Amino acid sequence: MAGNLNELSKYSMEDTEKSKLIKEALNESIKASFIQCSKADLSLEMKKIAERSYDYDEDVCNEVEQDSLPGDLREEPRILRSVSLMGMITKYCPKCGRKYPRRENVCMDCLVHLKNISDRIDVSEIQSNPQFICNGQNDYKSFGEILDKENLLKITDFDFTIDDYSAVLHDIKAQAFMNFDNLVKENEIDFDELDILEKIILFTKSFVKVDYKSYGGQLGYFESDVILIDDRQTKSLQITTLIHELSHFLIQEILIHILCRLWDCSRNSIVQTLAAFILSYDDFTLLIDEYSAHNVEGRFTLFGFQDYSSFTLIEQRMKGERTVDDIEITKMIGNTFALSIKEILESLIDKQLREDIKEQFLKDVLDRPNYRALEMENCQILNDGGFIKAIWLILNEGLEVASSSIDELMAIQKK
Repeated sequence: MAGNLNELSKYSMEDTEKSKLIKEALNESIKASFIQCSKADLSLEMKKIAERSYDYDEDVCNEVEQDSLPGDLREEPRILRSVSLMGMITKYCPKCGRKYPRRENVCMDCLVHLKNISDRIDVSEIQSNPQFICNGQNDYKSFGEILDKENLLKITDFDFTIDDYSAVLHDIKAQAFMNFDNLVKENEIDFDELDILEKIILFTKSFVKVDYKSYGGQLGYFESDVILIDDRQTKSLQITTLIHELSHFLIQEILIHILCRLWDCSRNSIVQTLAAFILSYDDFTLLIDEYSAHNVEGRFTLFGFQDYSSFTLIEQRMKGERTVDDIEITKMIGNTFALSIKEILESLIDKQLREDIKEQFLKDVLDRPNYRALEMENCQILNDGGFIKAIWLILNEGLEVASSSIDELMAIQKK
């Protein structure tokens, strides 16, 4: 594989957006450090001026308080607004989400019965079974059947283009939107009333099942078709952990869709097991998978709070088995996969929701930011031709090993 890896380097290019963000963050950290030192030298009088709390205008504060009300309450008649502020709004329309006082029973706009706000379902209790369907002419029943010479030759020839890859991303996004829409409708959810953690949980359940763990040191992990999350953590940590683990799911999902296209087969547990095996049988693919997930997580995390600990652990475990250049290539491939995953997630998690995540971080985080993790960032990505070549390399080498590891594959499938 080493020769093929070195060849990938000639396809590299800079991710200018990521590079710019990192430079800006590092510049801000330098400014913050300078200001911190400068403040220490200020006289007591100057400190009082710098840290002074200004008097406020009561009328201005009242305006702000009114502006901070939900939009639908600001649009209500003044008398209904005053009633709502006294806590008399107890019902909502399950179709449009409009709120009503307890005396009302029907939404006159939608002509549906109102529900009690107190009866709203807890998002964490919603059971989801999201579907990502791949239909093909073939439906393989065993690993021996799917890993025959003809199918392995199709991987070697790799008749797969960047347009095919774009179609795979489109299919995943479209099915995620459908899953999300079904969750909202089936559970009569007023999305605007959810807090940011509930929204991210709901988005995650549009891709994969979510369950909760209350033991062990891990914040969460992805296994088979479920993400397990430790709900004892702060909301911000739960959010970034969900995004990190969802990234593991999505890189696996991308490989599943590619295999189904190449083999013209329907998705089943056999194809899913093969994708999971390819991403875990070797430290090289583990590093790609982990770096990609860290990169995506970092997109939704405040600069200074990035965490590459699990990537570092894998790298240390390798004990120099790979060269520094090899490690950088895993980061480059991981970066390129991360661009696809961020494209999928940002179709659901828009700019406003990203700002809400940042605000939640500021509420929860007590530690000062540490920018040292940014030193681990690699801002190189592969161009289209290089990325297709990297996918071929991952699948070709992984399936070659898989074809002689049937017992191990069957053990993974049973989990």
